[in-house]
Amino acid sequence: MSTPDSAPARAERLGDGTVAVRAGLPEPAKNEPTLPGPVFAAHFHLPGEVEGPYTYGRETNPTWTLLERAIGELEAPGQEGVDTVVFASGMAAVSAVLLSQARAGDTVVLPDDGYQALPLVREQLEAYGVHVRTAPTGGDAQLAVLDGARLLWLETPSNPGLDVCDIRRLVDAAHAGGTLVAVDNTLATPLGQRPLELGADFSVASGTKGLTGHGDLLLGYVVCRNAELAAGIRRWRKVVGAIPGPMEAWLAHRSLSTIQLRCERQWTNALAVAEALSGRADVSGLRYPGLASDPSHKTAAGQMRGFGSVVSFTLADRAHAERFMAATRLVEDATSFGGVRSTAERRGRWGGDAVPEGFIRFSAGAEDTEDLVADVLRALDVAGSTA
Repeated sequence: MSTPDSAPARAERLGDGTVAVRAGLPEPAKNEPTLPGPVFAAHFHLPGEVEGPYTYGRETNPTWTLLERAIGELEAPGQEGVDTVVFASGMAAVSAVLLSQARAGDTVVLPDDGYQALPLVREQLEAYGVHVRTAPTGGDAQLAVLDGARLLWLETPSNPGLDVCDIRRLVDAAHAGGTLVAVDNTLATPLGQRPLELGADFSVASGTKGLTGHGDLLLGYVVCRNAELAAGIRRWRKVVGAIPGPMEAWLAHRSLSTIQLRCERQWTNALAVAEALSGRADVSGLRYPGLASDPSHKTAAGQMRGFGSVVSFTLADRAHAERFMAATRLVEDATSFGGVRSTAERRGRWGGDAVPEGFIRFSAGAEDTEDLVADVLRALDVAGSTA
């Protein structure tokens, strides 16, 4: 079994597809699989002194090692010292950064329009005596509440509103004041945006979404600028035990090989859907950073390599949105995004997001573009005709 020291040398700046299909693989060994199967182990043989990379299953696992290496190669190609830590879910990764870095009396800055579970994390931070300030993602508004903060948390594009902030600008301001910066990169994926290249200290994501893309596993990760930062994150994982199962880690690594193929089709489909929606009188509040007319397009184009699979828009009311959802044939009514099958939902059904009742979060899958656009437009026609 490969250990962390056996990573093969790789040429820098290979194409994304080339990196994706080879990321994290061990040195070739005769009669061994190219990607070793999942290692199921609670403990490892450990005679004599405690040494070596694998000791106990809550701390380390060879399957995690390969996946962590692969994610690091995608998130920060060519950057020395980068260290990745995988978790059981995206929220485990989010919590690991926020709760390991902040102490009682510290200040943390969060977006007030981010993922709906962030307010729950805020409550926990405040219960521990951490001060929390919030501001919107758009317009780099978090700059105004940054002074003296221990950690700045960015979510760009934001979920579900798809606002974008200028990562470089915010990182420069934060670092000037000694503030660490974490970026939730879930919507963009490492192919669409690389926060560490833009100066961030942590890139955090739910691997459940676009990274793995099949809607069949839960996973999270944190990519850290250096080993010192990673040590705190890794210690938190050990303390709370928020570890991924070896099968989930293996499935995630297997799925990475197609990330470029999936993302390119999904991004193409998302833009096509957004362009089709832009001419509809029954659609308002359309957002997609890839649209030239989107308020965030200029900022997004300056830091993103792809604009993601998610489009948001608003229909007249709850009933109209539900008719639209019921009329689609190629779009699953589901709460996740980033998968090969298109999904959408009336986001207001959950509560917790400041969105209209008719707000739709749509995630483009890998269907044929013409089929997907036709299905969306037909469903809108049906929803309007039965009002």
